[in-house]
Amino acid sequence: MRLLPCADAGLLVELDDLDQVLGLHAALQADPPPGVVDLVPAARTLLLRFDPDTADADEIERAVRRARPTRVAEREAELVEIPVTYDGEDLAEVASMTGLTPRQVVAAHTGTEWTVAFGGFAPGFGYLTGATWPFDIPRRTESRTTVPAGAVALAGAFSGVYPRSSPGGWQLIGRTELIMWDTDRDPPALLRPGVRVRFVEVR
Repeated sequence: MRLLPCADAGLLVELDDLDQVLGLHAALQADPPPGVVDLVPAARTLLLRFDPDTADADEIERAVRRARPTRVAEREAELVEIPVTYDGEDLAEVASMTGLTPRQVVAAHTGTEWTVAFGGFAPGFGYLTGATWPFDIPRRTESRTTVPAGAVALAGAFSGVYPRSSPGGWQLIGRTELIMWDTDRDPPALLRPGVRVRFVEVR
């Protein structure tokens, strides 16, 4: 673990992999150091934002080093079901990459319970990991200039849902009508770190 100050109100923790990030995030979420106002996980880092007027940066660093990684119990984590029409432009290509049929790809995707590991790329975009998902799907060799909002996609070991129309290089396998990011909702993001996700096929 490597700890780096981030301006005057943050501490960036660098870790070896995503599992370590998730474990530390869960531990600090359950018992946050005094003055910490936000925890922002990423693939190999965890950013702690704190109130510089009330927090003791040295004490926060000591608390991070003392923390013991943990996991949130499944029953405690929110579950979101996402209805998906599996008609994505890249579904056949993903099937070819994995040695499956398109129907088997759909079955594997819906049969996996996913967890939002972290957010990024765009407001409301969650990087989803699945403990039983066995595939590492390469990104497209050429990104699309426009991917529609609600597109359900795969890249690497992750799945995700595009929250708005944007460029993108992930493999598109389906689409959903659910709104991922809504500023009139509290919180705006439907998919937040720690939330469990199940994809449900719409026929």
